[in-house]
Amino acid sequence: MRLSGISSNVASLLEDAGQNAPSYDKFLSDLLSYEVRQRENKRLVQQMKLARLPLKHDLDSYDYGFESAMSATQLKQLRELNWLDQCYNIMLSGPTGTGKTYIAAGLAYDAICKGYKAFFRNMSDILSTLRLKELTASASKEFKRLSEAQLLIIDDVMTLPLGREDGNRFFVFINRIYETTSFIITTNKSPAEWAKSLDDETLATAILDRLLYKCQLIQFHGPSYRMENRQTIF
Repeated sequence: MRLSGISSNVASLLEDAGQNAPSYDKFLSDLLSYEVRQRENKRLVQQMKLARLPLKHDLDSYDYGFESAMSATQLKQLRELNWLDQCYNIMLSGPTGTGKTYIAAGLAYDAICKGYKAFFRNMSDILSTLRLKELTASASKEFKRLSEAQLLIIDDVMTLPLGREDGNRFFVFINRIYETTSFIITTNKSPAEWAKSLDDETLATAILDRLLYKCQLIQFHGPSYRMENRQTIF
């Protein structure tokens, strides 16, 4: 029955039952509850590994006092994840260091803890997968994984210019999954600047049309949190 949680801890479970003398029904219920908890813990560890979140992603530690910070009300509403159930997207736009990646990763962590399939990738990761998915087994597996995501964070979109071929690959990928997957996009470019990064206004419009159809755009301003709170050796 593949009850690995029970089988690997059966000695301690039997010892505990011997000391507490539960009824047969209670003993069986405790065993199965233990197996469920072990499976959930295993799922969480595996999903966190596959998600590849940045080290800092704990939104409970978010600094609301920083100049470019979101309000507590806004962040609380996002953390409820109702938008994810409705397949809405979030676009976090603004200068480098204003907290976009931190918030995106934190929302991904919240989603994973609640049982969603969420993955964090930067733009170069996505493009590498799209280029190699027909050539290597690992890229093919990664493409399938991302295509089945319930939440996909794409970090640093359009930070660097894209060639026409990569732009077309990206459009095909977005078009394939945008109706069943929620996105969190972080970018330091405004939607109007995407055409310059792609060097193709029509293609940029087609991508944005799909991402912004059901989307909350959040604009950040102000200085870099890292530069304002930089650490030194001495």
